[in-house]
Amino acid sequence: MKKRPLIGIVGGMGPSASFDCAEKIIDQTKAVKDQDHVPLVVLSCPHLIGDRTAYLTNQERKNPAYAMVEMIEQLHKIGAEVMGIPCNTAHAPIIFSLITQELKKKCISVKLSNMIDETMAFLSSHFPRTETVGLLATQGTYEAEIYTQPLIEMGYTVVIPDKRGRQNIHQAIYDKKRGIKAQSKPVTTWAADILSKSIHYLFSQGADCIIMGCTEIPLALPLVTPDSVSLIDPTLILARALIRETYPEKLKNFTV
Repeated sequence: MKKRPLIGIVGGMGPSASFDCAEKIIDQTKAVKDQDHVPLVVLSCPHLIGDRTAYLTNQERKNPAYAMVEMIEQLHKIGAEVMGIPCNTAHAPIIFSLITQELKKKCISVKLSNMIDETMAFLSSHFPRTETVGLLATQGTYEAEIYTQPLIEMGYTVVIPDKRGRQNIHQAIYDKKRGIKAQSKPVTTWAADILSKSIHYLFSQGADCIIMGCTEIPLALPLVTPDSVSLIDPTLILARALIRETYPEKLKNFTV
């Protein structure tokens, strides 16, 4: 029997977002029975991986890339050949470049899809570069310019919330009682309200579409989705990329 490629998800950042990515792989696969679905494994080890935003804002010293490399190595040992990391801050150059360096040093040959690159390719295909892109994200993603810099280089105009707005979004994700990391199913109305107001603010500033630049933000949908809003979900884009790289014939058609 021909070996079927195994998709690996490097999870735990946060845990609910990891399985949201897995669910989206299932949803985006053409299938009418169990056996039609793609082989998939999720390795969620949140206890091993330091907070990415804390590292990017100099609150933690150890680069979380090392723990992610250990997880990739484990996934590779059980047969995963194509992998994705459903975490935006994990793709900050100071983290992601170290991951690729360590994998090369260890001679671990895997296809590691880059969620940011995939999102940029999606935008380029579906939204003219004359348009304005809004960004909802954590403080780490804003400060590391994970999306801002490549968007500007591609010719897009970028709008982000003001300082207070960015702090509010960060709290909607990280608050220990009401944040999405603390309560993801369901997301609290408090967190959803902050995100909804942030979306309306970005559209009032001229955004034609908005990137949900933290994998916890899509967990709040549909609570935060106004009518006629183009929200870009990098988790969904990554899920589709992982199917495309392994089983392109099984990828459902997609329309914006």
